[in-house]
Amino acid sequence: MNAAPPRPSPAASPSTLPRGAIACLALAAFGSGLSMRVNDALLPRLAGEFALTLGQASQVIGLFATAYGLAQLFFGPVGDRYGKYRVIAWATAACAFTSVLCGLAPGFDALRLARVLAGATAAAVIPLSMAWIGDVVDYERRQPVLARFLIGQICGLSAGVWLGGFAADHLGWRAPYFLLAGFFALVSVALFALNRRLPDGARPVRAASDGSPLRRIATEFGGVLARPWARVVLGLVFLEGLFLFGPFAFIASHVHEAFQLSLSAAGALVMLFGLGGFAFAVSSGPLVRRLGEVGLARWGSLMMCGALVAVGFGPGWGWALAGCFVAGLGFYMVHNTLQVNATQMAPDRRGAAVAAFASCFFLGQSAGVALGGWLVGVIGPPGFLAFGAVGLLLIGRAFVAGLALRSRAAAAVAV
Repeated sequence: MNAAPPRPSPAASPSTLPRGAIACLALAAFGSGLSMRVNDALLPRLAGEFALTLGQASQVIGLFATAYGLAQLFFGPVGDRYGKYRVIAWATAACAFTSVLCGLAPGFDALRLARVLAGATAAAVIPLSMAWIGDVVDYERRQPVLARFLIGQICGLSAGVWLGGFAADHLGWRAPYFLLAGFFALVSVALFALNRRLPDGARPVRAASDGSPLRRIATEFGGVLARPWARVVLGLVFLEGLFLFGPFAFIASHVHEAFQLSLSAAGALVMLFGLGGFAFAVSSGPLVRRLGEVGLARWGSLMMCGALVAVGFGPGWGWALAGCFVAGLGFYMVHNTLQVNATQMAPDRRGAAVAAFASCFFLGQSAGVALGGWLVGVIGPPGFLAFGAVGLLLIGRAFVAGLALRSRAAAAVAV
């Protein structure tokens, strides 16, 4: 492993930023998370509406994640070139438009296409926000700041599952998309206003290099992939997305079918995943100091593994209640540690680096949902949840080993 690269001084500090700059990014992340998970509890309703199997209906989740992941190849370099905050504002406005398209879709094919566009437009929000925070907050203070920013995404992921379930029972499947459109439109107005007030140091841009756009993109991502630790982080986050969010997409359906809960109740139960993430966010400072990166990775992976087993094989819905909370806490312990490493694995190409990280994460989710669409029909939801549990345990062990090796290498260089 390479030793940790030099840590450049940030271009600005949070104290010099206009009030609400990070909070508004958190609101955009809330909308992105809401859009990402709104279909989870809607799957049984969509399957009935369009005469599909549950696996076929899950395409609206997998296609969103695929588009989200691939679009990072575009947005990372664009954010570096034109300014991350500015690109986030434009992308949020585009999210409002694509949400309307989802709500107006006349059939399942049109809905799938609209979800592809929604995933592509939402792709800029969270990764570029993380990269921008990496630009303005020094490494030593970055993990708690990122954790607080991610409260928006955490709440969005949870609220999305609940909103989908509530709409399935009471409003119809189109209503959530129109609510999302209105929310994105309001946030985009605030982001444009804040972008004009940012100090120059918080609006870094990268001059265009010579060559075609494709060559420049290849150069940016090639510079990231040339670093061994970056390849490790990207591989781990791909597998994390596959083994956690593949099974996660079927939790609401499993609880609905296994315990005869309404889709609203099943969606509300899965919201506890976000509550676990929120618990991590508000206690991230003490947890980081007490456990360090290695401890967070080790205990977080163990918690996710046990939680998925509890959700899949618990004899009552109360096990899923506790399992979703523990899974959320464990996930953010591991994922936030991966995120912090992602913001520093290529500081000179931070936008491209974080975009590659997000791309791998959501391509992993897409692969997991696609795999689940087949495996759930073969081994059932409990078996697929157990499959994810074993994979997450192995990922945690690999991450711990990599962090320990990297720490020893950095110590040797310091000596």
